[in-house]
Order: sequence, then structure tokens, then C-alpha cells
Amino acid sequence: MVTEPPEPTPKNATHWSTRAMAEERGRPRSTVSRIWRAFGRQPHRTETFKPSTDPYFGDKAHDVVGLYPDPPERAPVFRVDEKSRIQSLGRSRPVSPRVPGSSQRITHDCARAGIATLFAALEAATGKVIGSLHRRYRAEEFGKFPTELDQEAPVGPDVRKRSPPRGPADRPRCRP
Repeated sequence: MVTEPPEPTPKNATHWSTRAMAEERGRPRSTVSRIWRAFGRQPHRTETFKPSTDPYFGDKAHDVVGLYPDPPERAPVFRVDEKSRIQSLGRSRPVSPRVPGSSQRITHDCARAGIATLFAALEAATGKVIGSLHRRYRAEEFGKFPTELDQEAPVGPDVRKRSPPRGPADRPRCRP
């Protein structure tokens, strides 16, 4: 019941249920349910993934993953990510000044101010975060971020800018 079910799926079903497993093992349903909860078993859940079709994916992943535990000497290593469609919220009234002996007072509601896109880079060695907010989410905005990163990042004589090898799978799928 805990390690492996008797078959990958029961007869005439897509996954094991507590009722089907109880019938198969000759145990009460409550016992099967209690055991599954105790061991975190959830046979009705599935997780999906999509493997990369990039023929150079293994080489690229090896290069990138190898940078974190063993970065080049005196060279900053950044991990860049983006988060689109962040809701920009503001309080409907200004925050009241704090009075000694009482807590800060803010309104319970927010005024929506549209959406924003955040581009951020984390320097692996120091933990420094460099970020940039934009009103729109387009390739044009993301294309400007490396320039901003170059201006903020520490530059040394041994730092070289290097792009990963581009294969046919790296080409943009939609037009800008």
C-alpha cells in the first residue's frame, strides 16, 4: 500500500482509490486512507513535465549548473528571471503615521493600478539583486535589461560577456 501498488492501475480505472486498494488488500478503507495520509501518498495526483527539444540542452544545462558551485574566478555570475503580470496595488488612503503606543494603521482595501513586469538578476556570489520594473511585457523591455545589468554589475578585467551557443531550437517562436 505504501511502496508500490500491486499493478500500475486497477482494472477499469485510471488510478488507485482507497476503495479499490482496500478491496485489493482486504483491509478497511479507513486503514488505507490513514496509511496513505501518514506516508503522503496521493495516487490520484499527477505531475506533468515537458522535455526540451533543444539538441544542445544537455550542454547548456551542464554549463549553467556548473557555474553555481564553481564560478570563474573573480567573475560575477547572475541568474536572470522575469515575472510578468504582477498586480500593482496601492492603498486607497495613505498610511497613517505611527503614534507611540499604538500600531500602524492602514486601510483594508487596495486601489488597483494596473499590472507590471519585473525583470531581476541575482548575483550568485554576493546575493545582490538587480531589478527593473516595466509597464509592458515585450521582448523590447527584456532586451533592455542586460544593458541595465551591465551598468549595475561590477566590472573587472577578467569579466567576459559570453552568450550560450544558439541552435535552431533557440529561435523565437513568435514575431516581436
